[in-house]
Amino acid sequence: MSEQTLDLPAAQHRQRACQLAAALQQELRKALIGQTAVIDDVLTALIAGGHVLIEGVPGLGKTLLVRALARCFGGDFARIQFTPDLMPSDVTGHAIWDLASEQFKLRKGPVFTHLLLADEINRAPAKTQAALLEVMQERQVTLEGRPLPVPQPFLVLATQNPIEQEGTYPLPEAELDRFMLMLRMDYPSADEELNMVRQVTRSAQADMLEVTPLRQLLRAQDVLALQKIASELPVDEQVLDYAVRLARATRQWPGLALGAGPRASIALIRGARARALLRGGEFVVPDDVKRCAPAVLRHRVRLSAELEIEGLDTEQLLRQLIEQTPAPRL
Repeated sequence: MSEQTLDLPAAQHRQRACQLAAALQQELRKALIGQTAVIDDVLTALIAGGHVLIEGVPGLGKTLLVRALARCFGGDFARIQFTPDLMPSDVTGHAIWDLASEQFKLRKGPVFTHLLLADEINRAPAKTQAALLEVMQERQVTLEGRPLPVPQPFLVLATQNPIEQEGTYPLPEAELDRFMLMLRMDYPSADEELNMVRQVTRSAQADMLEVTPLRQLLRAQDVLALQKIASELPVDEQVLDYAVRLARATRQWPGLALGAGPRASIALIRGARARALLRGGEFVVPDDVKRCAPAVLRHRVRLSAELEIEGLDTEQLLRQLIEQTPAPRL
């Protein structure tokens, strides 16, 4: 009897968290048509406490998705438009001389927020991109020798255009590894595009859907609660081993010149826990890990030069790796 009484609140909290995550999922789908998988992945990262890099050609709704999430999220929101002349201090902040007090004062940059949109991050050179390294990993910024924490929760949602486009710079490996997930946005299907055009042309704005009708569903402390509940979902030792085997397989897989590091193993489990919460599960299953794997691994591996010449891509190789790595049966 006493054990049931103790277990009841935890079960109720988990059920409430699942309902809130499902409501957020439905609200975002009102704003972004035809990108269900991307919405699920962004919510996975939010619940797991990881950062997201979204790649796609202009006009697919990358920025709209982040604006919609900000609308449903009661925390602080900031946007940085990355350009070739953007300086690191424009991101993190800097010290300025105050004539009245005759002292230097710290002016905090836009990174001191809950939800940061780094728009077209690969339009800026590596020096400016690197300004995000410390804050993404340690949730703090060092200004004038002083470590200043950013608000919690803290999430970077960065968008980038494909590297082949003119005027773009590839992100450094160290920064790519700090993104928990890399998502690819593709063109919508014909029916989805028809529905999108129908809705957008009814809107008062010229070429985009409005996010103002969306409801605010959660506050900063609610996100922290979701993250805590997800982090406590049970993971069987076999599922843990499966995630590690997937990440380690990339290091010896034929055709991959660079494999994923230990951060990938950690991200697979964190993402799987968030996925389990999103589907209303009470524990993590191998499918939760498998669904996270492409987004966790694609930016952490590199094809060998021989396969690039042959025209193969990372997605095909990862698909083979995931299919051929045996999953446990629970």
